[in-house]
Amino acid sequence: MDGGPLDHAVQFAMIVTLDLRVYPLFAFLFGYGMTQLFLRRTAAGASARDTVAVLRRRSLCLVVIGLAHATLLMAGDIVGYYGLLSLALGLLFLRRGDRALKWWIGAGTALALFTGLEPLVTAWLNGGLGSLGDSGAEPGAAAYAAGDPNWPSAAGTRLETGLFVTFVAAPLSLVGGGFTIFLLGFWAARRRILEEPGRHLPLLRRTAVIGIAIGWLGALPAALAHIGALHVPDDAQSESGALGLVREVTGNAAGLGYVAAIALFAHWWARRTDRRGTRAVVALCAVGKRSLSCYLAHSLLFAPLLTAWGLGLGAHLTSATMALVAVAVWLVTVAGAYALERAGRRGPVETVLRRVMYGK
Repeated sequence: MDGGPLDHAVQFAMIVTLDLRVYPLFAFLFGYGMTQLFLRRTAAGASARDTVAVLRRRSLCLVVIGLAHATLLMAGDIVGYYGLLSLALGLLFLRRGDRALKWWIGAGTALALFTGLEPLVTAWLNGGLGSLGDSGAEPGAAAYAAGDPNWPSAAGTRLETGLFVTFVAAPLSLVGGGFTIFLLGFWAARRRILEEPGRHLPLLRRTAVIGIAIGWLGALPAALAHIGALHVPDDAQSESGALGLVREVTGNAAGLGYVAAIALFAHWWARRTDRRGTRAVVALCAVGKRSLSCYLAHSLLFAPLLTAWGLGLGAHLTSATMALVAVAVWLVTVAGAYALERAGRRGPVETVLRRVMYGK
C-alpha cells in the first residue's frame, strides 16, 4: 500500500481487473485450444486414441518446461500447472460426450463454490471474518522479485515453489473444482463459440456483462481495503482471508467475461473490412500464435531486471513505474512476435512442442 496516489490507483485497478482474473481466462483458452486440436485431427482422419496420445506428449512437455522455467527464472510459473491439469483432463474428458461434460461442469462449479465459500460462511456465522488467513508472503515471491541475491540458492527456492504449484496445487484444484474452467473451454470449443461468435451473440453478451460485473464487484472490497479506503483486519485481506476468498471465487466469472468481451470485439472488428488487416491486428495475432514463447520471453526480460541476483530494480520501482516496465516488456514481445510472423517462422518454444508432439 506504499506510494502516492498514482501508485494507489494502479494497485486498485490491478486488484479489481487483473489479480486472480487473468489466469481463468488463460485456463479457458487452454482447454479451448486442446479441444480444437483434438477435433481438427480427428476430422482429418486421425484416431481419437492417437490424438489423445499427441496431447499427452504435449502435456508432459509443458510440465518439463514449467519446472525449468520456475527453476531458472520465475517461481510462480503456471505452465507446469496447466500441463498436469491438461494431462488428467485430456485423458478423462476429451472423448466423453456432451452430457457427461455438462454434468461434470455443473458438479465442478458447485464444488468450487463450496470449497471457496465454506470457510467464509463459517467464519461469518462465528463472527470472525478477520480471522481467516495470514498476511505473510510466500517465499517464491521473494525469490523472484527482491529476495536472495545468490542465484543458485534462489533457484532452489524457486524450484520448491514450482514443484508445489505443479504437483500439489494442480491436483488440489482437481479435487476442489478448479477444473471447471478448463471443461467450459472444452464445451465452448465443441460449439465453435470463438470461431463463430456471430452465431452466439446473446450468450457472449450475457457472459461479458454478468461475468465482468461479478468479477469486478467481487474484487472491489479487497481493492478498497488495500488502498486504505476500507478498514478491515490485515489477515482478512490475504489470499486465504475473507476478502481474498471472495476475490478468488469471483475471478472465474471475470475470466469468462473477458473471453466473451474479446470475442465480441473481434466479431465487431472483423465486420469492418477496412480494418481487418491492419498491422496492429497482425501483430496481436502473431502474439497469440506464439503465446508460450512470449510468456517465457517476459521472464527472460523481467528476471534480470527485477531480481536481486540481477539488476535488482524490483526493490526500487513503484507500482506505477512497474506497470510502465510491464507495458514496455510486453511491447518488446509483440515486436518480436510480429517479426517472426513477417519471416514466416513459428515461435521457438512452439517449434519444440510440435517436434515433441508429432516427431520430425
